[in-house]
Amino acid sequence: MAEWFLFLPQIRMDVADIVERARAAEAAGFDGIAFIDHLLAPGADQQPLWEAMTVATWVAARTERLRIGHLVLCDAFRHPAVLAKQAVTLQEASGGRFELGLGAGSQPGELTGFDITRDKAAARRARLGRTLELLQQYWGAPGAERLFQPPRPSVPIPIVIGGTSTPVLELVRRYASWWNLPVSHLDRLESLKSEVGSARVSVQQMVGFVGRAGDAEQVRAQSDRRFGYLDDGLVVGDAARLAGHFAGLAARGVERFYVWFADFAAPQTLTEFGETVIADPRFGRHG
Repeated sequence: MAEWFLFLPQIRMDVADIVERARAAEAAGFDGIAFIDHLLAPGADQQPLWEAMTVATWVAARTERLRIGHLVLCDAFRHPAVLAKQAVTLQEASGGRFELGLGAGSQPGELTGFDITRDKAAARRARLGRTLELLQQYWGAPGAERLFQPPRPSVPIPIVIGGTSTPVLELVRRYASWWNLPVSHLDRLESLKSEVGSARVSVQQMVGFVGRAGDAEQVRAQSDRRFGYLDDGLVVGDAARLAGHFAGLAARGVERFYVWFADFAAPQTLTEFGETVIADPRFGRHG
């Protein structure tokens, strides 16, 4: 059965608006929600942006079923020992609903601008590998008594890693529960699946959803104006068009969709998307 996550960058909205959308997503049948992790909003650095782990904790406290995560936390922002403790705490507080998405950092200018690190990409990936190794020890892996930070996670904490480079795929094989394939590399899905071990496949997809009362031309124009730079990463259409698109991805082995809405996830959009696309029998919700 396909899994559906709302991808919701915590930009341009109040914290109350984020909670409203999370609750609407939960009621609509989404399985989870994922935030971003930056110090400045990418491409919109004058817009307000809320801190990633704090927002995740706040939303976890105000929802009941949604799994909570990120695409993805920046490894360089947190010492591995602190991150391990944050993850265990949020996993326990949320009743086992936290997932740890982790990456090496996609905005080098942000890292240098705030004097966090001047490491190049290869060094940041090496650090990410070391963090993933340390997390297992902090969480009580056998033989790691010296670094163990009680308590152990009461349930395993899923790890999400995205990317297609050879070093990243090695980390996916070793540590990840989920491999997030950038939609710009969908043409490589079949060739790369054999390189990710037991990790399950997810894809992030921007959509312009034309609802029952929506104007298709207006939705397309708005979506193209805001996110046309994503090219094939943007799909615009009504419920039938979008359900068919996601069903095609599922047939290729994608098991989770991170859906990013061009209208910034208006609650009514989430409700109708759940009633029409998520509820489509091809996704196993009415099996």
